Amino acid sequence: MPASEVRRVVTGHDAQGRSIIQSDGPAPQDRFTQVWTTAESPANNLDPEDGGTRPVALSINNGSVFRIGVLDPGVTSRMHRTRSIDYGILLEGELDMELDGGEVVHLKPGDVVVQRGTMHAWANNSDRPAKMAWILIAAAPVVVDGKTLEPNA
Repeated sequence: MPASEVRRVVTGHDAQGRSIIQSDGPAPQDRFTQVWTTAESPANNLDPEDGGTRPVALSINNGSVFRIGVLDPGVTSRMHRTRSIDYGILLEGELDMELDGGEVVHLKPGDVVVQRGTMHAWANNSDRPAKMAWILIAAAPVVVDGKTLEPNA
């Protein structure tokens, strides 16, 4: 389910190099509200593409993704890993982060999770929606004992 409407203000540059407001309005929504993406890192701040409409799975190889999503009560995501470092900020509600080793961490508003290429799932075991913001930045593959841990997202 998409997050509630998010106002997105995007800056840019005019022909003289001065700062301008390039757009001001609702961020594109689908399954998540995709606030912005970049296709490369370091980011190209002169890329004319609207980063909010760039096609993306969960992460972008060599780029970044900023999205906001809502998990309804009783919803659990699939267990997944991305090839990115992910910063998750719980904005509203409560969530449990489950790891493939069985560990579960309960999160409340304002809590921040730093995902470093680990297998994880999100579970809303509460009776109200949970809103989370995620920033995903491309990362090198995780290699443990000579084996590359492949993303499944």
